Amino acid sequence: MLTKALLVRLEALPGKETDLANFLTEARSIVMNEPGTIAWFAIRFGPSAFGVFDVFPDDESRDAHLAGGVGQALGPNTGVLFSEPQVEKIDILADKIPS
Repeated sequence: MLTKALLVRLEALPGKETDLANFLTEARSIVMNEPGTIAWFAIRFGPSAFGVFDVFPDDESRDAHLAGGVGQALGPNTGVLFSEPQVEKIDILADKIPS
């Protein structure tokens, strides 16, 4: 069962909406190499509001993801593509995923 998740909210800086969308699309290739990241979604809430939602089986997998490639890529792009990310650690109560 999945027990942990992350919701990362990103607000694109003016004129950087397309660049942020491309950044998130390209980040998928990094996450594909993370066995503990069970599901990963790059999402768009509105014209300049973006995010990432991902799920993990445990704290260790979530922490490894935060320390991994996508997490490291957020730092240098803060203030360039988006304002300070809002990272929320979430506990999953129930799930329905394909087996």
